[in-house]
Amino acid sequence: MNVQANQLSAEIVEHELEPYILQLESDGLTIVPPEVTGVSEAFLDRCTEVLLERFEALTGCPISLEEGPEGKLAWPDGDGFLQEDNPKAPTQALLQQLLQMDRCFRDLCVNPVVDALINHLMGARRGLEAGRARRLSSVNSFLKWQGDFGYGPSLGLHGDQGANPLPWGTTALTANATWCLTDYTRDNGALAWVPGSHRSGGHPVQPAAAESAVPAECPRGSVIVFPGTTWHGAFPKHTKGLRLCAVAYYRHQSVLPQENLPVTMRDEPWQDCDNPEMLAELCGFKDAFPYTDQMTPLPKLAL
Repeated sequence: MNVQANQLSAEIVEHELEPYILQLESDGLTIVPPEVTGVSEAFLDRCTEVLLERFEALTGCPISLEEGPEGKLAWPDGDGFLQEDNPKAPTQALLQQLLQMDRCFRDLCVNPVVDALINHLMGARRGLEAGRARRLSSVNSFLKWQGDFGYGPSLGLHGDQGANPLPWGTTALTANATWCLTDYTRDNGALAWVPGSHRSGGHPVQPAAAESAVPAECPRGSVIVFPGTTWHGAFPKHTKGLRLCAVAYYRHQSVLPQENLPVTMRDEPWQDCDNPEMLAELCGFKDAFPYTDQMTPLPKLAL
């Protein structure tokens, strides 16, 4: 395959990712199996262990993959997470700042296969700061357990770059790599998405969007990759136990991040990973903007 003619990077060709690129271009989402990314069962077990321990430490509630939360949970002051129209008990939670928790999540973010796909979606920077445009915006985990409501009839469908002006173009301004730490099936609360919606250039139109949504079904260890233009949400979880993931959420360098990683990660063990140079770039440690001090030289009084 002619790399230059087809605008495919050397990394795409090296890892034989052309079929996944075709799915991204045609459908707006691709699912990469663990045998392609190289993640092992032991690695997935470590990610799972860290997240369950963190949830229990922050909530006081024991939790397991088999049972989900093993105690009764309630939102402080009645403030629910992404379920404003649901008066029932919580059915999911979000753990944030995974990069600080353990090396396993830092290694997920420097996985060369996923990085090649994200780089393809966002392309290169131009001008004085030529280079790769992709940066991390945040790294979080959705923990989801049994409940009939979920996000309600709309399935919570949205495009991740909703804050950006319309119409959205073909270059992804945000992108999502959802690492599945449990099997994803429709009954198990899989990610919902609308094939081809990345070409709409705007927000979902309901109820047609929900009626067109399909589940992203895949086994544990798979990673679901899609640009911020693809409409997505999730189906309610009807089965017992936990649906667990780790989400590396990326941004184009021109887009505001969710977490201020150059600040929050500066004194964290970011170098403890498979590729410290890549993680430093993804965190934006060397980016000129936003600056925190006088960054350009000033003249001095000549003597």
